[in-house]
Amino acid sequence: MNFPDIQQFLGCPTPQAWVVAALADQETLLLDHKNCEFKAASTALSLMAKYSGHVEITEAMPRLAREELVHYEQVQRLMKRRQIAHRPLSASRYASGLRKLVRSHEPVKLVDTLVVGAFIEARSCERFEALVPHLDDELATFYAGLLKSEARHFQKYLKLAYLYGEAADVGRVIEKVRAGEQELIESPDGEFRFHSGVPAV
Repeated sequence: MNFPDIQQFLGCPTPQAWVVAALADQETLLLDHKNCEFKAASTALSLMAKYSGHVEITEAMPRLAREELVHYEQVQRLMKRRQIAHRPLSASRYASGLRKLVRSHEPVKLVDTLVVGAFIEARSCERFEALVPHLDDELATFYAGLLKSEARHFQKYLKLAYLYGEAADVGRVIEKVRAGEQELIESPDGEFRFHSGVPAV
């Protein structure tokens, strides 16, 4: 199962060292994945609240938020079956690192936020795809099932960015965020998370 548009959109593939770390610590993988789904739903709701005058956002984000919350509940059930206890987990540097690239004034702040959203969804999809061949049947089936919705979310964020921004500017933002995202993914990272970089030795 390939999504070449996502592979081309991202600046790099997930490093194999991250895949190895994920397979070795599936408890943290699932805990952080659960947190990521909740944050994704929260982001969609926040966009609805902040940009309530933007019809296309108020139409697109409710469905996206519902889907992310369903995924959150699915991860919770999977954790329960595997007897993985809930515990606090610090956020990775990934999302905050990408948010630093967002310009602070409107309307370009919205455009940049949507581009960042597209990259987060694209990377999530790419990581699910990288993990699926190596997982047990239950988790592989679950993650394979998430690929389609994550790819759709990526496309939705990107479509909205082009709707509210000028094409040339959106293109420049994509190039800037792509470089920043690649740095976060390929550089050493002191903690393992769903979107972390290369595990620091």
